[in-house]
Order: sequence, then C-alpha cells, then structure tokens
Amino acid sequence: MSDKTLLEQWREIGYNQNADRKELEKLWEKYFEIEKGIYAQLLENPDEEVKGTVKELAEKYGQTVLTMAGFLDGINDSLKTPNPIETMDEDTEVSLAFDKELLYKNMVEAGAEWLYKLPQWDSIFTEEKRTELYREQKKSHTIVKPHKIGRNDPCPCGSGKKYKYCCGR
Repeated sequence: MSDKTLLEQWREIGYNQNADRKELEKLWEKYFEIEKGIYAQLLENPDEEVKGTVKELAEKYGQTVLTMAGFLDGINDSLKTPNPIETMDEDTEVSLAFDKELLYKNMVEAGAEWLYKLPQWDSIFTEEKRTELYREQKKSHTIVKPHKIGRNDPCPCGSGKKYKYCCGR
C-alpha cells in the first residue's frame, strides 16, 4: 500500500508530466467516458443522496478506487457538503449529494460539453433555465472595464470644470 492518499495517487497518474502524451490522452479519453456514465446515473435521480465508502462507490459504478477518487475530485466543488478528498482512503465515507445548479454551472465552466449536454438535464431544468444558468456562468468571468474619463470631459465630481483642471491634477 502506498503512503500517498488516493487523490495524490490519482493526480500522479493523470497529471504525470513525464508520461507518454498519447497514453495520457487515452487515459483521459477513457476517464471522460466513465465520468459521463456516472453523471448520467446520478442525474437520473438528482435528489437521491448517494453515500458510501470510496471503495463501495467504485464497486457500485464498476470503477477502480483511483478512478473514483478522480471523479470525487471533479464533483467536490458541486457538492452540498464537500468530501475530505485530500485525505481520503478507500474506507472514507463520502456523499455525492450535489447542488444541481452549481453542478451545471461547474460543468459549463470546465467546458465539459459532454456533461452539461447530457439528456438527463432535460428532466431537471427547462431549456430556458439551462440557457440562463449557462449565460450566468459565462458572464461571471467577463471583465467589464469602467468608462475612462477623458482629460477634456466634465469632471465627475460635479464642479462643472474640465477633469484636467479639477480632480485630474
């Protein structure tokens, strides 16, 4: 048994800078398919809280414990109560009770089109609600620069003078 936590082991495999690029691409391609399958099952009953040890959940979804650790890492920010992913081992009790809106927005933020376009979302949110959540998430990262005051513009303090002769000095 390794001295490293499950999450450290998962990250070592998934983010290995020295690994063959093609092998890493295959790993992630396979992982994304697994992730899609687990989310499809979770979204069938979005209000049901799925609980168990990491090992039990891995068995339930037919995955390895390390793959389940990767999944738990990905969903953790969308959970109602985050799991102790940094310290978990295969016997750690975890919950997959997620906030539906937050999960959808996090999928949009991650650019995981294969997840936020799953057909199971149709029975959870209307098309309008999904569009609203999508726009909300995209807008949350938009930086709007304030209007720059020109030297010859009226001063915003209300003095009636040009900015360059008033507050712009």
